[in-house]
Parts: sequence; C-alpha cells; structure tokens
Amino acid sequence: MDEIDAPPALRSRLRKLSLERPDDLVLHLPLRYEDETRVIALADAPAGVPLQLEVLVVDVAVRFAPRRQLVVQVCDAGDQNAVLILRFLNFYGSQQRALEAARDDHFRLRVFGEIRDGFLGPEMVHPRCRVLTADETLPRSLTPVYPTTAGLPQSALRKLIARALKTVDLAEFLDLEWCNKHSLPPFATAVALLHSPPPEVSPMALQTRSHPAWRRIKFDELLVQQLSLRRAYLARRRKGAPLLPAAGQLAERLRAALPFALTGAQQRVVAEIAADLAQPYPMQRLLQGDVGCGKTIVAALAVCQAIEAGYQTAFMAPTEILAEQHYLKLRAWFEPLGVAVVCLSGRLGAGGRREVQRRAASTAQLVVGTHALI
Repeated sequence: MDEIDAPPALRSRLRKLSLERPDDLVLHLPLRYEDETRVIALADAPAGVPLQLEVLVVDVAVRFAPRRQLVVQVCDAGDQNAVLILRFLNFYGSQQRALEAARDDHFRLRVFGEIRDGFLGPEMVHPRCRVLTADETLPRSLTPVYPTTAGLPQSALRKLIARALKTVDLAEFLDLEWCNKHSLPPFATAVALLHSPPPEVSPMALQTRSHPAWRRIKFDELLVQQLSLRRAYLARRRKGAPLLPAAGQLAERLRAALPFALTGAQQRVVAEIAADLAQPYPMQRLLQGDVGCGKTIVAALAVCQAIEAGYQTAFMAPTEILAEQHYLKLRAWFEPLGVAVVCLSGRLGAGGRREVQRRAASTAQLVVGTHALI
C-alpha cells in the first residue's frame, strides 16, 4: 500500500499518530463533533455551549491589562444591538490586521466557540474565526474533531482524510443480511457517516458512541480482537512443549503435610493446570484470586508435577520482598520432601550469586527469585 501523499514534514507528524497509509487515515475516527451547519442569533445563544455566530466587527484593540491581548468587539450581523467580545490571549499581527480589514470593509465573521461571562460582558475566548468575503453556504454535515498532535491542524487532517475516503476501497467482509438483522450498517457506510455525519444525526448518539455506525465499528474491533486471539491460540497449539504427566506422588506428599485442606475451587484449578501440563503444547493460563486465597499452594502443586517429570522449575515474583517470602514458604514445604530449593535475587553479593547459580546449575530443583532469574 502506498504512503500518504504529503510533504515529508507532514508525514513525520502523521507517523506520531501511527498514520502511514491512506487506510490508516480512513480508520482515524473523530473524537467528537462540532455543529457548524447552523448559525445562532446572538440574542438567543446560550452560555457554555459550543455554537456558531455570524457577526460584524465593531472595534479592534490591543490591551495590556492584565496582560497583552487582542480584544475585538463584535455585534450580531442581524441585530447590531446584540454585542459580544472576542478575546485572544495569543495572537499574530496578521490576525489583528485581518480583523481590522473586516471592520473597515464591513465583512462578516463566522465565529465558533463558547460564550461565557467576562469582565467586559459576554465573551468568547480564542474562538475559531473566519472572515466571509462572499455569501458562503453552511456545511451540510457536522464537523469532525480528530485526535491530533503538535503541528498538525484539524484542517489538514480533514483534507487528508477526505481525500483518502475517495481512494480507499472499504471492502465488506460480513454478510449484509446478518448485519441488517442486527441493525448494523455496512462497513463503508458506517465509516463515511462517522467522518461526515449529517446534521439530523443525534449528536448525543455520536458522543456516547451508541449510534449504529459506532456500533458497527465496535463490533468489527471486537471481532478482529477475537480472531487475533484465536489465531494466537492456534499458533501456540502448533508449538511443542514437554509432556509433564501428573504422576501425583510428590503432590500427594505435599498435600498430606499441609496443615489445611484445599478448597473446592483450589482442587478444581489444580486439576485443570495438571491436565494442561500433561499436553504436548504450551499452557497459557492466568490464575486470579484475592490476597491470601491460596494461589501459592496451587502453584506449588504445579511445581510438583514438573519436578516429578524430571524438570527444574523457576518460581518468579515481582519484588525482592515477595520473592523472599515465597522462598521461605516453599523451602518449608519442599525441603522436608527432599526437594532442593534456592533463592536468586538482585540483592545477593557476587559470591552468594555464584554459589546460588552453581546450585541452580547442578542440584537445585526449584529456583525462586525476581526477574534476576531471567
């Protein structure tokens, strides 16, 4: 697949978002949307809500209290008694000159932002602002706002994505009858709508991602994840692993020496792990449980199975303290049964480490430690 057709500097910024091909752009979906499909009268505009106005510039001034800022007084293009302040804390000289020219030539401004109460009355701080030099129609779809990075403006992203949508073939891989049955739109339809939703689409459904187009995307993501997990599962099955038959003599001696009996859940998990270890492919299993529920004894019984099959076992803990605690407990369980246990940790001095490594390479059947084991 070809790279994105863009200057090198722009491609470098796109790569920060993992956007390297036109396909990546098509699947770079919006975070949220802004409604630029309508203009609100300033007198009716609520505070604290993103909205769009058409205004005339009344005055442009640079003020220095409490800091340097550009203050622009505007009035509603249809009601000059309705006044608003546009305030820019960071601005360029070219921006100031453009607003002064709009004032002198009586051009309209289209501004987008949130109105709030300010020291000089209702104001917008750093609104998106554009001079209208002719009668311009309003957009026919909601304006997407994409995840971006420094130096990559929304306008550039929108142009690149719009161009990619015209060239990338969004093939359908699900049965359309099945999709209709479950109220899922075709994939190409869903992607196109999310990039350019018509104004009649519920903004809340888009924002909460409950719209059918979002549901289709979420279904596809979940399906791809499950297929990937299945492929990984089959790949593991194709790998060989030594058979560790569950003879059970060492495990039975350990159970008999314990001052407690295994719970029903522990017995079930021990049996499942034992069955997995006896298979000719690697086991991949996560044992979950609260602190103190008995995960260590379950692991110790798996250790018994490996040792009985003639293999050495590593028992790794995330911290030095936990490794020491496990070592003391496992040594108390296993040494009376004739199993040699050693502990390898980063705190050992050079001499102690060499001795533990020597025993691990010769007589130790169970080696406990942190990532130092690796």
